[in-house]
Amino acid sequence: MAEPTDDTTAPEQPAAGATRAEQAAAPQANAPKAAAPKAKKTGAVKKAVAVKKAAVKKAAGTGKKAVAKKAAAKAATSAPTLSVTPRALAVPPSARALGTPILVPDAKVALSTASVYPENTAAAFEIAGRLGYDGVEVMVWTDPVSQDIEALRRLSDYHAVPILAVHAPCLLITQRVWGTDPWAKLVRARAAAEKLGASTVVVHPPFRWQRQYARDFVQGVWRMAEETDVRFAVENMYPWRYRDREVAAYAPDWDPTTEDYRHFTVDLSHVATSRTDALAMVGRMGDRLAHVHLADGSGSAKDEHLIPGRGTQPCAELLEGLAGSGFDGHVVLEVNTRRSPGPVEREADLAEALAFTRLHLAAAGAVRH
Repeated sequence: MAEPTDDTTAPEQPAAGATRAEQAAAPQANAPKAAAPKAKKTGAVKKAVAVKKAAVKKAAGTGKKAVAKKAAAKAATSAPTLSVTPRALAVPPSARALGTPILVPDAKVALSTASVYPENTAAAFEIAGRLGYDGVEVMVWTDPVSQDIEALRRLSDYHAVPILAVHAPCLLITQRVWGTDPWAKLVRARAAAEKLGASTVVVHPPFRWQRQYARDFVQGVWRMAEETDVRFAVENMYPWRYRDREVAAYAPDWDPTTEDYRHFTVDLSHVATSRTDALAMVGRMGDRLAHVHLADGSGSAKDEHLIPGRGTQPCAELLEGLAGSGFDGHVVLEVNTRRSPGPVEREADLAEALAFTRLHLAAAGAVRH
């Protein structure tokens, strides 16, 4: 993830006085209407009404045979009923054809603890558990709890929310978290992942001014990956832009597909900021794509991390493609909710993001005879 502030400056604090949304007042019951007095029907009126009912019945086909015929026709054309499970809330657009089987991969959907900022790491576990996420990715940053393995373990146990990934402290604001040696940070991230049962460590390419670290980065990540079962998934970044100027802030490159890494993380918000083709990048990653940071973007120079579906990135297409390929990594919602009016609205956004992901993390499978 990029800096949690949409740019490379220190995080901005939330506006004071933000409160939870007020509950809507309960609707009042409608006052009962007085019954209208019934008029007596004369013989002529009764006869006219009977004739009209017979004509309507004949025209509408309300006899028993007609009703049975209509019911059979409706049953023959109705779509099959879908069973709803926690991992497939609805049929994706590509699987709406009648009788098409739906493929739902083993990929788990997690919430990044950065997604609840300015709330803290503990709040992320609570929200993830309440909304039904499969787990969390811990962003190691200035929150002391995010740096404390035992505190994280207690949160995971208390909320019954597994820790699926650890994001190493690679941000500008975390330059002194776990020390200043970038290799020592990765060693501690790997140790944390192993102790917490996480399968992935997410790492950014080095900043260009970290010259020695950048020079040895590709070989160093390979070496560390060979010493553990934990995946070191290198994340795509983006060039920094200011007005008409573009700065290459990462080395060897902000695009990790230009180098030989064992595993990759793709971040769709970063793709939007870099103004490149998301699906082309995923294609270059191939079967080395191990981790997904799902967020949207509009191509702004700032790293937006929008709720999926609110930008221009092919979030739905990517998810359906992962389902069709049997992707077994993690899909992590790493979104920016710091401008939410309050906790209620923030949680609603995170629920929407989860529903979007569940919906599209499925694909139409080929019918086998």
